[in-house]
Amino acid sequence: MSNTLYPIGIQNFEKLRKSGYLYVDKTELIYRLVKRGSYYFLSRPRRFGKSLLISTLEAYFQGKRELFQGLAMEELEKEWVQHPIFHLDLNIEKYDSMESLGNILNDNLTRWENVYGRETSEVSFPLRFAGVIRRAHEQTGQRVVILVDEYDKPMLQAINNEELQQEFRNTLKPFYGVLKTMDGDIKFALLTGVTKFGKVSVFSDLNNLNDISMDNRYVALCGMTGEEIHRYFEADLRELASAQKMTYQETCDRLKESYDGYHFVENSEGIYNPFSVLNTFDKMKFGSYWFETGTPTYLVDLLKRNHYNLEQMAREETNSDVLNSIYADESPIPVIYQSGYLTIKDYDSRFENYTLGFPNREVEEGFIKFLMPFYTRVNKVESPFEIQQFTQEIESGKPDAFLRRLQSFFADTPYELIRELEIHYQNVLFIVFRLVGFYVKVEYHTSEGRVDLVLQTDRYIYVIEFKLEGTAEEALRQIEEKHYARPFEADPRQLFKIGINFDNKTRNIEKWIVE
Repeated sequence: MSNTLYPIGIQNFEKLRKSGYLYVDKTELIYRLVKRGSYYFLSRPRRFGKSLLISTLEAYFQGKRELFQGLAMEELEKEWVQHPIFHLDLNIEKYDSMESLGNILNDNLTRWENVYGRETSEVSFPLRFAGVIRRAHEQTGQRVVILVDEYDKPMLQAINNEELQQEFRNTLKPFYGVLKTMDGDIKFALLTGVTKFGKVSVFSDLNNLNDISMDNRYVALCGMTGEEIHRYFEADLRELASAQKMTYQETCDRLKESYDGYHFVENSEGIYNPFSVLNTFDKMKFGSYWFETGTPTYLVDLLKRNHYNLEQMAREETNSDVLNSIYADESPIPVIYQSGYLTIKDYDSRFENYTLGFPNREVEEGFIKFLMPFYTRVNKVESPFEIQQFTQEIESGKPDAFLRRLQSFFADTPYELIRELEIHYQNVLFIVFRLVGFYVKVEYHTSEGRVDLVLQTDRYIYVIEFKLEGTAEEALRQIEEKHYARPFEADPRQLFKIGINFDNKTRNIEKWIVE
């Protein structure tokens, strides 16, 4: 059994190094970052190592050379100058009122002022921040370092409260603006977060901030590359293979399928989710570790408020302006992408368009399972059992049984959804059959209000046509007239042709016919 100490939840670099936890060396990239510029912004999903990156920079600028023994930084850095550091962590508060943000800013400023002093004329947060930066530079003779972790946490938590979100913006914009006005006193600044929606409004005056979120040079600054997986975890991979009774190659493939696939810039190497990888090796078992830490409900609110067609998530097309934009009422895509639920799958250089999709199986399966209770009558506890039963009925050749179960998923559709009922039908079908698709082969697509579906198991094939405000007979006739079943005529498996009609009055499946 491995004696490796995996740094799960360890976000303090000094604690990690002194306690002997494994550290995937990012210090060469950090050195390059520090030497090439002064002001940076980095967006990455939660649990991707942003806080550890901030802590590593803090130790570096504190001149703690002993912590970097054996790392790339030890050989690269020759000076090891100690700088005054202002580390603001906005991840530790629940932002449900204006006072919550004011309290955390005041607490940090007071702590810094206890070291560097405060003038009576400094009454506002920006004035206090500027004053303490200036005095720190004057008193130490060294320019200051500013590290802000999760800069966007207040705005994210208030995403459904426009008034509170605007108050947060009004407070943070002049506060962060100090980074530009005090340029002469600042050595280095890095702000991290999940989303970029503050970049336009909160950072609108900060045109000296270099956004490296889609910079190929720093794509591996957080997370793990495939090369790093094999360099640091080769013995763990073999132990995992033995524990799971899989071959070494099967284990590597499963790890890649489950946790790799994040692309933060076009044509770049895939990045593994570090939190899930560390948990997998620690427990010697594959799991949905990222999702166990919680998925924010504001993502569902954005999707539902925009009446978003979930099928688009698997093949969303967009451009860099959208990926780098603030959240706008027209599209939830920027926040969904920046939160890590979608990633770059392809890039068309001619038109400068990106194709997005789920990064890996953990994200796809976890997110769709998470969505199910919000779109169907099935609650979180029942959801896995319902999908299991649904799949078993399909595999047993019982179309009437699984269609009755499907009908129950639509029960109690809220009346207010009537305006976008077609999208609601499609979203429920997408969720159900995407989950079933992890166990049986599903071909599913929508076009012009029509939903076509093919299910294949070892013994059965189902060709299904849906109608909206038509008849089940018409749906079945369309299967015949358009020869949807022709590709399976020579197949030895039993073939079911099913026509289904949705009724807008009952907001449910009105009738089905099986042939």
